[in-house]
Amino acid sequence: MFIVLYRWRIDPAIEKQFQNAWSAVTLHYRDKYGSSGSRLHRGSDGLFYAYAIWPYIDARQSAIATADEVIMAHRIIMDSAIVEHFPEIELETIADHII
Repeated sequence: MFIVLYRWRIDPAIEKQFQNAWSAVTLHYRDKYGSSGSRLHRGSDGLFYAYAIWPYIDARQSAIATADEVIMAHRIIMDSAIVEHFPEIELETIADHII
């Protein structure tokens, strides 16, 4: 399993557009490219956090490389809402007790 943690500071004025675009991209990758999906959170520090679960890194890279016009349009919306973008963190699963 391959997991990526994302962190962003989002413009509150277009937060809903970000959430909608993020959902569309996540569902697209889950339904068409084998992602196990992603969760989006708001932290107590005001940042947005998401983590995406992939079966392996190559699946993620292939999905990103084949983004179509619809996905690119959603990514533009997401990018326009991001005030501050923090580096992605790749996570290795050591123990998993989530049901």
